[in-house]
Amino acid sequence: MMQPTYIPAARTARRWAIGLTVGSALIVLAGLHLAPRALAAQSVNDLLSAGDRESIARRPSAALGNYERAVKAEPTSYVALWKASREAVDLGEFEKNADTRTSLYTRATDYARRAVATNTNDAEGHFHLSRAIGRTALAASPRDRVKFALDVRDEALKALQLQPKHPGALHVLGVWNAEVMRLNGFTRAIAKTFLGGQVLGSASWAEAIRYMELAVAVEPNRLVHYLDLARVYRDAGRLNEARTAFQAALRAPLQDANDDRYRMSADEELAKLP
Repeated sequence: MMQPTYIPAARTARRWAIGLTVGSALIVLAGLHLAPRALAAQSVNDLLSAGDRESIARRPSAALGNYERAVKAEPTSYVALWKASREAVDLGEFEKNADTRTSLYTRATDYARRAVATNTNDAEGHFHLSRAIGRTALAASPRDRVKFALDVRDEALKALQLQPKHPGALHVLGVWNAEVMRLNGFTRAIAKTFLGGQVLGSASWAEAIRYMELAVAVEPNRLVHYLDLARVYRDAGRLNEARTAFQAALRAPLQDANDDRYRMSADEELAKLP
């Protein structure tokens, strides 16, 4: 769940100037000063391309650095904002230092909110906002977790309204249903009665499985879809299907920043199945 590379305008101007008279060269250079926005846009494109290359190479720290520089150069760049959110969440997921992890999730949420404010009619911003909020919720109080859970669901549903087969949003809703079902009955009852979480009553294992199976169908080569589908099958008591999904996760190619760790988890959890 790529920007083209361009020759920088200043470099092109220098090449032109070699064959021109001094007066013509000065005109060209003067023209550059009249178009700072064009140069800035060129720089943002270069930074996005560099970030994309690092992301594809599964180097989220370097990718995030490029995307954040693009955001600094162009604060309303929708693509830079949601991609910065994506990389910050990836970095935070396995970060051992709690303060650093919280900082990454806070940045990810801020970038995603800004992305949605910049373009509310595209699915990526809503999906990455739901993902960032979901990670932020892990360190929240029980009352705040319920609020975050509702926000996660709302943003994922908005993404699906805009793009009905968005694999990331399907995945988020699958995990959302599963996490609610993993709460004990007493905790769910308290949340529904006293914390304004009545919508939690709509969660079910059937919905968790349905959403996760849809995510796999849309992106059949993504390791993390199989991993979370396997976990849902296991916790719903469908052990044979869980085993098959864990095995599929082990066969899936490494694409995302944390796929090495996901594959290790799949191997360990498969070994523990009854």
